Amino acid sequence: MPKAVSHAAVQRFLRYLSAERNASDYTCRDYALDLAQFFAFLGHHRLLAITPLDIRRFVAELSTRQHARRTIARKLSCLRSFFRFLCREGQLSHNPAQAIPTPRLEQRLPSFLDEQQVTRLLETPPATTWKGRRDRALLETLYSTGMRVSELTGLNLDDLDEISGTVMVRGKGKKERLCPIGETALKTIRAYLVQRPNKLRVPYAIFVSQKRTRLTVRHVDRLVARYVRLAGLPASISPHSLRHSFATHLLDRGADLRSVQELLGHSSLSTTQIYTHVTPQRLKKVYDQAHPRA
Repeated sequence: MPKAVSHAAVQRFLRYLSAERNASDYTCRDYALDLAQFFAFLGHHRLLAITPLDIRRFVAELSTRQHARRTIARKLSCLRSFFRFLCREGQLSHNPAQAIPTPRLEQRLPSFLDEQQVTRLLETPPATTWKGRRDRALLETLYSTGMRVSELTGLNLDDLDEISGTVMVRGKGKKERLCPIGETALKTIRAYLVQRPNKLRVPYAIFVSQKRTRLTVRHVDRLVARYVRLAGLPASISPHSLRHSFATHLLDRGADLRSVQELLGHSSLSTTQIYTHVTPQRLKKVYDQAHPRA
């Protein structure tokens, strides 16, 4: 009889993602939905009965329903990770999704702000209330360090070293890195912490909500969208755009790609290289300065 995949196996996988891979709540939620969709498509949970053909049929069905290639790639990545986890547990001898090719993705250039737009955004939150000061500190920290929003919301007071001007960032897969943080960002953080409410549920968290709990990624998304609107900036600008702006401006001012890779916490240089496509002014400047016939 084929071995059945219990819902407990899915729950163990999700716990593994959260505890060992340091995946965000949103990633765990998306993976749970992806797995539920896959098993609903199959109509069974029998582990040993799943073949690469089943995976191909699932991918074809998603394509027929006109899911975006990026969405299909994520679902396929979820299946690979799930089956790889089950192989590690000894429930499977091979990964049926391993050899299934990922759909070729269209390259999307990251949205970013120029330096004047960044200044306008960072100066939009009012400095007269503790929430306004928090939001100024939040935006300044995102732009000063280039960290992800999930990394920002996880920051604790002990992570900040004002003497060295660095902050400990916990990235994907529990990888830690030290990021320099500018004096302007430190100054806004100090101004916010002076007015931060007392009796917090998480007193060690840097950025907290009005309910005295740690800010969530969704909360930051809403805050940034509000200030983008108030600053009269394009609605496409998101918190991640500040990360893109951080990388773009560093490259524009002469930083090398390898250093930017380290600052962003990218495991592969190819991930960082997309920023070279959005800085034509920098490339033209380098060409003019370096080419003998420019």
